[in-house]
Amino acid sequence: MATLGKGFRDQFDWPLFVAVAALSVIGVTNLYSATSAARAALSELYIQQIYWLTLGAGVAVLIVAIDYRHFERFAWFAYGAGIVLLILVFLLAPEVRGSQRWIRIGAFSLQPSELMKMFLIVALAKYLHNDPKTEGRTLKDLVIPGIILGVPMLLILRQPDLGTALMCAFIFTSIMMLTNLKLRSLFTLVMAFVVSAPLIWLVGLEEYQRGRFLSYFDMMFGENPDILGDGWHTYQSMVAIGSGGFWGKGFMQGTQNQHHFLPDQHSDFPFSVWAEEHGFLGVMLLFGLYVFLILWGLKVASTAKDRFGAVIAVGVSAFFFWHTVINLGMVCGLLPVVGITLPLFSYGGSSVLVSMVGIGLLMNVSIRRFSF
Repeated sequence: MATLGKGFRDQFDWPLFVAVAALSVIGVTNLYSATSAARAALSELYIQQIYWLTLGAGVAVLIVAIDYRHFERFAWFAYGAGIVLLILVFLLAPEVRGSQRWIRIGAFSLQPSELMKMFLIVALAKYLHNDPKTEGRTLKDLVIPGIILGVPMLLILRQPDLGTALMCAFIFTSIMMLTNLKLRSLFTLVMAFVVSAPLIWLVGLEEYQRGRFLSYFDMMFGENPDILGDGWHTYQSMVAIGSGGFWGKGFMQGTQNQHHFLPDQHSDFPFSVWAEEHGFLGVMLLFGLYVFLILWGLKVASTAKDRFGAVIAVGVSAFFFWHTVINLGMVCGLLPVVGITLPLFSYGGSSVLVSMVGIGLLMNVSIRRFSF
């Protein structure tokens, strides 16, 4: 296998690096502002975020240093390790707000369902690399990939964590669509979901999850939405975003955040803080960085020298796309609140670490296109 040589500086993906660095720096400064008026337990979160970004960058460097084609040999091992971690959640993780998601490791907490997203991408890349199906995939060809998705997805739903389970499903669907899934098969899957939706609503969702969807429909279509109850988060987020205007109120000057009206401003709603303080111009800057990152990832996929690398790049791009779309839709009131973070912007060790793993994989595929 080819390794990085003296031309590393020329091979290095500088545009990707600059975009990720910009998002990380902006994210830390925004987190500092978002928690500046909070109680002491939250006011130091930006420092912890720097620690996680540094650790994540180190992991990304290690990933880049190893030719990604070596990862194919360990894809099933990584996938199996992810399944084991998901099972350990039920044995070791404490119950927080009615769910079991985090395993304590010393002073830190690890969320295995986040790591599973990358393990899933690599496992699907290995399977699809060995089973190209250039003539197009039918429903029959989706049985094994469906099992690869279904096992971790069911374990994640059992925690329960609807948002992460949906993310895995969206990433899976994106990969399959971009790897020759026949339109007839896609249409059949969509219709199957529509038909089974009532059963999923009655059996597959917890009471609080149904409450979030009902709150969303109430906010979108109700004559008197419950903005003091279940709709409080979304309403305050929309007020913060709308009050930013064109120029914004200024760094650390957002009244919704500083006066403690905006809940979960460090995890689910950091974009609302940014929009209030930096206005339309700041929103366009942030939006532009995410659009560039996603489109660049697809460009890397199109120039990858083998199918394994291409599927990895598609999967990572889908990861960033769906996280961004769902989080922004959530904070703007266009989608239900499902606890999906904004990559490299929201606080969260597991979220940051997994995002950096994805960046490392994307950078690896990008650099190695010169090495074949």
